Order: sequence, then C-alpha cells, then structure tokens
Amino acid sequence: MDIQYTILGLLNAQPLSGYDLKKIIADSDLFYWSGNNNQIYHSLVNLHKQGLVSVETFQQENLPPRKLYSITPAGEMELRQWLLSDPVLPEIRDPFLIQLAWADQLHGDELDALLARYAEELEMQVRMLGQRRLNPWYRPARTKRETLLWSRIEERLQERYQQELDWVNRLRNEILKNP
Repeated sequence: MDIQYTILGLLNAQPLSGYDLKKIIADSDLFYWSGNNNQIYHSLVNLHKQGLVSVETFQQENLPPRKLYSITPAGEMELRQWLLSDPVLPEIRDPFLIQLAWADQLHGDELDALLARYAEELEMQVRMLGQRRLNPWYRPARTKRETLLWSRIEERLQERYQQELDWVNRLRNEILKNP
C-alpha cells in the first residue's frame, strides 16, 4: 500500500492531525500498513513539500502544538490521477500457507491444533469485523455512493476472513477423514 495515497484519501474526507491519521491507519483492516509511525509523519512532510497538503499549527495549553493537515487542490488532482490509474491485483502472500506446506511433519493432533488455533483467530476476526460494521470506526458518508462503497468494502473484508475460515474448517474435516 502506498501510504501517501492513503493519507491523501483520508485528508480528502476531512482535515486530520498526524496522530489522527496514525490512529485511523493502526485501527484499520483496510488501511493495512506494515511500516512504522515515523513513515506516516515522513510522508506528511513529503506531501507538504510537494504542495499536496497544507498544514495549520494550533498552540495547545500544556501540550505540544497540534498540526492539522488538509489536502490542497494539487493533492486532490494527484489523488484523482491515482484513482484513474490501472487497478493492482491483490497480493497473495500468505505465511500460513507456507507454514501449512511443511505441516505434514506434525502428528495428527499437532496439525489439528494448529488448524484449530488458526480457525479461532479467523472466527475472532469475522466477529470483530461484524461488530465494526455495526459501529463503524471510520466511514466517510458524504454521498450515498460513498456510503455504499464503504459498506461494501467492510463487507468484503469480513467475507475474506469468513471464506478463509470456511476453507480451514473444510481442510480440518478432510484431514480427520483421511489421517
């Protein structure tokens, strides 16, 4: 994920501080980011230097100054150009599949325990995303179409975990039938 476009998209919805951006990204399944928080601030500095965001500083009593970032017209154009670019297929890099590729070395009960732990994690994600859909943590809703898009994105994230859960449960049953 290119963090700069995520930041531009979030700022296109509303002005945010670096802390706000960090929290939204950290709490998100959609905005998965494997980098560290300094990269978010570094990206904000770069976006500001490029004229894609503006920054307004507010003094706070007994706290460090608060910087509020907003997207500029040039940032809106950059975001729009990116939105019009060719879509990228999802990466399918699944560490669990690699782990599973060598799992024949495990005893039957060990393999089942591994699959059961994975299924538990998936079940928890499905439940968590279901709750999040009822009480969205972040969902711009400036238009009906935007509301629909965000609703379907949340639905898709939950479906992905549910599909993975269904798959691992089928695998467990197959292994139990064919030890």
